[in-house]
Amino acid sequence: MSDEVGSRRLPFRLVYHDGYDLNLGAHIFPSQKYRLIRERLLAEGIAESGDFVEPAAATFEQLTLVHDPDWIERLRNGTLTYLEIVRLEIPYTPRTVEAFFLAAGGTILACRFALKEGLGINLGGGFHHAFADHGEGFCAINDLAVAVRVLQKEGLIRKAMIVDCDAHQGNGTAFIFRNDPDVMTISIHQLNNYPAIKPPSTIDIHLEGCTGDERYLQLLRESYEPSLDSFRPDLILYVAGADPYQADQLGGLCLTMEGLKERDRLVLGLAVERGIPVAVTLAGGYAWKLEDTVAIHVNTVRVAAEVMRGNRGAGRQNFVAS
Repeated sequence: MSDEVGSRRLPFRLVYHDGYDLNLGAHIFPSQKYRLIRERLLAEGIAESGDFVEPAAATFEQLTLVHDPDWIERLRNGTLTYLEIVRLEIPYTPRTVEAFFLAAGGTILACRFALKEGLGINLGGGFHHAFADHGEGFCAINDLAVAVRVLQKEGLIRKAMIVDCDAHQGNGTAFIFRNDPDVMTISIHQLNNYPAIKPPSTIDIHLEGCTGDERYLQLLRESYEPSLDSFRPDLILYVAGADPYQADQLGGLCLTMEGLKERDRLVLGLAVERGIPVAVTLAGGYAWKLEDTVAIHVNTVRVAAEVMRGNRGAGRQNFVAS
């Protein structure tokens, strides 16, 4: 798959790799969803083959800008302890580790496209429960943190904002950036849900169970919009989780399909209006019907296209991806 092959339909790039599938088998995390999202985008004519770009896996040097080298080595060598695998909550295989490294490379690449074109979407990534020295909750590598550190090291950005709209608080992300004034973390999530211990984000919006569309969107806007104007990030990383959906197995919020589309429109629209580049990761989604999770993620791409086409010329043009 190449960004030079095939025609393009979208005003941004979709980063995808067949290796994103963690090959978990009968597991509540349906990692086959990545392939299904791509297939549906093509089948519905939302995207064409030329819209997809294949990432390289993040390198050891890139990963260790965030993660302890020992953790990366033990992931690569298969020397995790039993308790570490239990904490991770997914079976260990070399292909699973490669999927995490590819997802991190994909988020880096989506960020590069965002800086160049205004927006980029990684169809994987959003593994916000990973800490520097261990994994939790289906997350071994924090691709969000790795991407931020790579771009900062290269001098492409100074300030980043992570807007985490997964149903579960981004505890790993919050902890990694806890002392960094150049990274603002905003997490809107269900309070009485995983993780049990929630290190403070810059802004945490704790929601009660079965919070619906109207209240969710109100609280998100009240925190997000003024933060954009006061913090003025060089880049936003948007974690567009599908699990706030009312029929999600691991969520307890009550957003509808339409409410989730409005959430995407709010986050992306306010950023694009201000000329702030946005990189999107799709994160969690565990609906009782897999096709619902796929539909929610496809809708994020659909809304992104609407927002970008409605704001042509509003994105920054002074960034060049390397």
